[in-house]
Amino acid sequence: MMANSPADILADLEKAVATCPPDRCGRILSGMVQLLTGSRDQSRELLANVIDGVLLRLTERVEASALVRLSTALAELTVAPPETLRRLALHDDPDVACPVLLKSQALSAADLEAVADGCGERHRRAIAARSDIAPAVTEALIRHGGPICLDLIRNPGTQFSEAAYAALIARADQDGEIAKALALRPGTPDPVVRKLLSASPGRKAPATPNPSSASPAQDAEPAPPKQPCRADYASARPEIVALNRIGKLNDSTVNRFAIRGETANLFTALSVLSGAPLEIVEHVMADDDCEGLVMACRASRLNWQTTLAILSNRSGARLSYAQRERAQLIFETLLLSTSQWTVRWGEIAASANTSDPGNRRAKMGASR
Repeated sequence: MMANSPADILADLEKAVATCPPDRCGRILSGMVQLLTGSRDQSRELLANVIDGVLLRLTERVEASALVRLSTALAELTVAPPETLRRLALHDDPDVACPVLLKSQALSAADLEAVADGCGERHRRAIAARSDIAPAVTEALIRHGGPICLDLIRNPGTQFSEAAYAALIARADQDGEIAKALALRPGTPDPVVRKLLSASPGRKAPATPNPSSASPAQDAEPAPPKQPCRADYASARPEIVALNRIGKLNDSTVNRFAIRGETANLFTALSVLSGAPLEIVEHVMADDDCEGLVMACRASRLNWQTTLAILSNRSGARLSYAQRERAQLIFETLLLSTSQWTVRWGEIAASANTSDPGNRRAKMGASR
């Protein structure tokens, strides 16, 4: 007795779908998914195209729970029924759409753009969490704004075009979190970070600048923060000590000082947290080599994101990508005890203590 061919079986299934009850449609759907997922790679593409029409019919007759299971199964396939996949991705119910939006490699960039422009927030958040996001899809998601921008920036798999960077820079003018996240992202190009820092809160140019006083170099680089004087330190210290006493002199607070260019607060906070005198903090801040500043941040028990914000916002030339990688390697390999000893009593302290003895005595009075 000869077995029916796959084509004959599929023809019978399509006829049956038109009249069978929903529960039986669910069983047929489950069987077809098993057929598709169990096929060999060389025949999967042909089989996916053959059964696509039947699956589309079945998706109209089954309950949402069956569609969720179908979406979850198809999301794992590198080759999947294209029209069925698109219907699931565009489904109004996020529980149905999100599995394929999050994982399916069979969805094209055009499919994902259509979902980004035509569906809801949960659909877009699922796309923003994919392991790889094409530049055109990134642009489509950014157009909708909101928390999705931060999701994209924090996802290492997001690919940004020049247009996407420009859109984020424009949004960063009103949202400091976007500016901070994009500046701290390892892959952000240096020109983009310079633009972000020049427009950061507390670092913006006056509303009506004098055109004759501005130069291209000033537009490209953020203005160096003003070096604090003794009066600045005296004013900042009571608040910093009070914040430290109640446990609020933390990464979030220090990060804000760095982003806003509040140098007196920042230097004083590093001094209080690390136990190093202010002249040592000033010394490592001014040093061309970032190693001393990384040690001071590590001695202050700050995390890497805050350390990078401090490195990116100090005066002088900004870190290149290679320098940022080196700084992170130093940070991750330093012991807390070693960092604390070095900035308080080791080579960094000795270097700072011999640089300007007269100035050191004045600053020591402010650090007490």
